[in-house]
Amino acid sequence: MNRYADIVLPLWQPLYTFAVPDDCKVVEGDAVAVQFGSGSRSIFTGVVWRLHDRRPEAGKIKPVIRTLYDRPLLTQQQMRFWEWMADYYMCTLGEVMRFALPSMIKPRGAGEEEFGREEFKPRMTSFVVAGVTPTVEEFAKLRRRAPRQAELLEAVSSAGGIARGKCGEAALSALLKKGFLRLELREAECRDSQAATDGMPALTEAQSKAAEEIRRGWESNDTVLLHGVSGSGKTEIYMHLAAEIIAAGGDVLMLVPEIALTTQLVSRIRRIFGERVTPYHSKLTARQRTETYLRLNGSAGGNFVVGARSALFLPLHGLRLVIVDEEHDSGYRQTEPPPRYHGRDAALMLARICGAKSLLGSATPSLESYMRACTGKYARVLLGERYGGGEAPRIVISDTVRAVKRNERRSHFNKEVIDAVADRLERGEQILLFQNRRGYSPYTSCSHCGRTIRCPHCNVTMSLHGGNRLVCHYCGRTERKPLRCPACNAGEVVPMGFGTEKIEAEISALFPAARVLRLDRDSAPSQSACERILDSFARGDADILVGTQIITKGLDFDRVTLAVVLNADNLLNAPDYRAAERAFQTVMQFAGRGGRRNVRGEVIIQTSEPEHPVLQQASRYDYEGMVRMQLAERRMFHYPPYARVTAVTLRHPDAAVLHAAAGDTAAALRERFSKRVFGPSVPAAERIRNEFVAEVVVKIESGASFSRARAILSETVAAVMSRPEYKNLTIFCNVDI
Repeated sequence: MNRYADIVLPLWQPLYTFAVPDDCKVVEGDAVAVQFGSGSRSIFTGVVWRLHDRRPEAGKIKPVIRTLYDRPLLTQQQMRFWEWMADYYMCTLGEVMRFALPSMIKPRGAGEEEFGREEFKPRMTSFVVAGVTPTVEEFAKLRRRAPRQAELLEAVSSAGGIARGKCGEAALSALLKKGFLRLELREAECRDSQAATDGMPALTEAQSKAAEEIRRGWESNDTVLLHGVSGSGKTEIYMHLAAEIIAAGGDVLMLVPEIALTTQLVSRIRRIFGERVTPYHSKLTARQRTETYLRLNGSAGGNFVVGARSALFLPLHGLRLVIVDEEHDSGYRQTEPPPRYHGRDAALMLARICGAKSLLGSATPSLESYMRACTGKYARVLLGERYGGGEAPRIVISDTVRAVKRNERRSHFNKEVIDAVADRLERGEQILLFQNRRGYSPYTSCSHCGRTIRCPHCNVTMSLHGGNRLVCHYCGRTERKPLRCPACNAGEVVPMGFGTEKIEAEISALFPAARVLRLDRDSAPSQSACERILDSFARGDADILVGTQIITKGLDFDRVTLAVVLNADNLLNAPDYRAAERAFQTVMQFAGRGGRRNVRGEVIIQTSEPEHPVLQQASRYDYEGMVRMQLAERRMFHYPPYARVTAVTLRHPDAAVLHAAAGDTAAALRERFSKRVFGPSVPAAERIRNEFVAEVVVKIESGASFSRARAILSETVAAVMSRPEYKNLTIFCNVDI
């Protein structure tokens, strides 16, 4: 009997059918080599999705060339998860495959000889770093003079202290000789059969009570929301619950919203669980991600994976517990490339498919999770006591307008901030300064005509970096700051506003004896660079850390007693219906970074809107008040959790074509959804990388069939894209924005 296989390829394509030779043994989930198209570079990796005996009606059927691994690459549960991901987030299985699998597992577009006849095999030796000691300056010098040494150092740091795989002996020897690495060798698969829990921190009475309530919650609900105030010790509870799963041979997956947080967390958890802990995120090398995937695919269980949202796609055969830390965080949202998914929501579906329990943790739960807990869809556990019983930081609102009127403002700092910084420096304590914009200035303006310099490829202002370098934060274009305005050639180009780079310079000028570090995408372009800055600050090598959003999240510094939000107006006035909720969450998260030991911390919020309800609620730690106010507004304007919002985004290099296509899309959707369609509208960045952008928004009431709504959206998008006058038009849907 003839056999055929429907195969997923890592392309924006449907399933394709190939013939299965009689001597080729394949099962669903296998990775196979196939020829797709003609030409010298046409060998692709595919995943066998379905086996059957139905020959397609038309065309020549190419055969599967061979299988690539000695076991299926995907479990049946993973395949169900991929299918759900493609259906719910309105993309193809090929797009899911392209994102989900490490690049070395899925070579594509190669010739037969390049593709190779042997599958990728993980290397078994590993080295464990006992210490990584270079300073930021030493690493920068190493990158210039010895890039291979810098690459190796970055790889082992990104892996959380363990790098599996052989390495260049010369580079390793050089790093050891310089004292930048201390290591010991061991076998990568050396694991004991029992969970290594020596040194497990004891739980306080409040933590023990919360852990027991979580266990009881799982008896009636698969998902529990742990609402624990900042500094309450949620991580210790996670570890105790994970230990129970691992001791029984199960796997645990813990998600965090920021890659930068994984290393500090992995180091902490690895002291308890040893090499059972596996970090996973996009900043690991391709080889590290591939070896991790294949090692876990052959594992019998007992793994503790800590990672960013991409860790959802790892093959954990015995998954029994999924933890989503800081579940409210916007960092769980994937915008590019597809699939454009939400890591928290996808994690809950993965747990459901695998029969695992879920635990969502947050000091400020998202409104959606809060509502689900209130309606009984989740069990809710409250942990309202800070670890050690200390007081929550005092939150002070500093009025920028009043400071200007009273001449009590220097540079970008109110007098209250300057006095507080001076006081902490005198006492030998540390300070965090948060500004949610990187660079020196967000934009530049002509002193004569007032025009701003904008990117020629994206209709956005270019930010000033390093005093004379203009950068587009959308496409990356860089150019020198002109001496005169390009528009009028009369005025000087003047920096406007302030970013982290300017704050670093100004605070250093105000306090020349203070040691200042800056953490943003410019000062830390790689994961290892970020870790070096954080480690340096944690050791006490600096007094002040200036940073963007990353310094507000999940970090634990013993000596920080002052945290300053330098421009809360940016948070409050973002063009997003979630702006108020996210501003509250950011302030609460940031407050949790200070005063975590025996000294009460302080948070100062600089703003020109001191009476703003959200800031007043934050100053009182009034989460319930914020929730009531925001839910009332959401209900009035039909936003989540009272509706599902999907944005249909259109892009085209010709503005006229885009305008016509957006109008036709909106009209077609209104025929089906009536008044639930809004737009088309132009976003703030109306042109990106030489393509104009428009958006149509559709709101679907809670309780209505969202699967039917997605089907209508897909039909409409396909119909518009098929029209010949809209050639080169790109349309995609962002679900649950």
